[in-house]
Amino acid sequence: MFWNVVRYPNDVRLKVNTMTTTAPAPSHTYPSLRAAWIPLAALCLAFFVEMVDNTLLSIALPTIGRDLGSGTTALQWVTGAYSLTFGGLLLTAGSIADRFGRRRVLLVGLAIFGLLSLCIVVVSTAGELIALRAGLGIAAAAMAPITNSLVFRLFEDKALRMRAMTLMIVVGMSGFVLGPVLGGSVLTHVRWEWLLVVNAPIALVACIGVRLGVPADRPEDLTDDVLDLPGALLSITTIGLACYAMTSGVEHGWLAAVTVASAVGAVVAAVAFVHHERRSASPMLDLGLFSSGIVRGASIAQVGTAIAMASVMFGLILHFQYADGWSPMRAGLANLPIIVTMILATPLSEWLARQFGHRVACLVGAACLAGSLAGLSWGVDHGYLAIAVCMIVMTVGLRTVMTICAVALVDAMPSNRTSIGAALNDTAQEVGTSIGTAVVGTLIAALVTTTLPTGTWSSDLVASFFHGERVTYAVLAVIVGLVAAGGALTLTDSHNLEKAH
Repeated sequence: MFWNVVRYPNDVRLKVNTMTTTAPAPSHTYPSLRAAWIPLAALCLAFFVEMVDNTLLSIALPTIGRDLGSGTTALQWVTGAYSLTFGGLLLTAGSIADRFGRRRVLLVGLAIFGLLSLCIVVVSTAGELIALRAGLGIAAAAMAPITNSLVFRLFEDKALRMRAMTLMIVVGMSGFVLGPVLGGSVLTHVRWEWLLVVNAPIALVACIGVRLGVPADRPEDLTDDVLDLPGALLSITTIGLACYAMTSGVEHGWLAAVTVASAVGAVVAAVAFVHHERRSASPMLDLGLFSSGIVRGASIAQVGTAIAMASVMFGLILHFQYADGWSPMRAGLANLPIIVTMILATPLSEWLARQFGHRVACLVGAACLAGSLAGLSWGVDHGYLAIAVCMIVMTVGLRTVMTICAVALVDAMPSNRTSIGAALNDTAQEVGTSIGTAVVGTLIAALVTTTLPTGTWSSDLVASFFHGERVTYAVLAVIVGLVAAGGALTLTDSHNLEKAH
């Protein structure tokens, strides 16, 4: 998600997602941003294609649903499959990169991402699309944590490193802003499959730039850490079965064998994951880190922000295009208040943190999140202005909680584990994204219909959809409020935001 671009602190280490202390001096650096324009542009493109992929396809979900005959439960997996594999493999991808080389893993990830994007031309069912999205999530996991770390390899000067990261942030934000607009524009002229096909040439150009401009990995920079593949498999299994249990409850009944089996399987996988991580010599996630209330609380609060963001984005895309009958282009533009506020709210979020400290500022942010969702439960059938106001309030809460928790996570880590804090931040957000999408899809399917009809909706169906949204956002207001506020309460009164820049 786009807020991940601010996750790396000023003293970030090159060995992302490992427990090493500092990185060796890079074998080749550049004296200015202009001199590094080839590798910098390539890394920006790699980051852009990852960022824009979610928003491009999200705006097309109603079109995909009509074309493939999919209901809300299938559509939630179109987005959820990507998040599940992406979030579950972030830590493992970092470990693989440190063992086999960051540039090498990034090149492989880009190549696979581009090739899989081309495979969309042969997709004919929702199941095939979900499988493809899961594969893209795996490829993206090999790109996300590595792209930003490689920027630091290009420069020795800290000022140049931070200017480069600022550029990456601008590109990432632009990708998120342009995604819905470009996606909506494209859908008015060509089929939705082209939204993924376009990733292939972008990935190819990025591959060429990385190959030409990013220095090759040196043997002395790599580690012999054992890869925790069982941990990655167990984490994905846990989250996947838990989300499937929710959708299966609607489709097959809450006491159906498949539903109960999925729920039990999720619990068993979770227990096995904890047991494995505690016994593993090289765990994917050191569970001892959660003995710190700050780490535990910041992670929980980040899950809350991601639930709020994912549920609103997924729910309102259905609202604008199905219930209101808007075009994809207009629906994409309707999300601009989120993006604009995300950028403009930074000074307010930083002022809250410096004035009141992390704990109080996060509680204010949590109140904004819960209040905005409660407002949406009223505003969904009161016009776009009411929805837009709720979007703005929610984004203020998002920006505040996300920034402070990212800083708190890194600050709470031992000096040799700061990169684990950044990776944990990403993973928490991806878990929240999966949960938020699953909750909205499940509740809408349960309260309205499991199959969204094509064409113009009847007034009765629109009224039923509004009712489903009211209940859904009211439930989410309680969930997000409890999760985000509960996490915020464990934070300290620290006023530090230096590492957020």
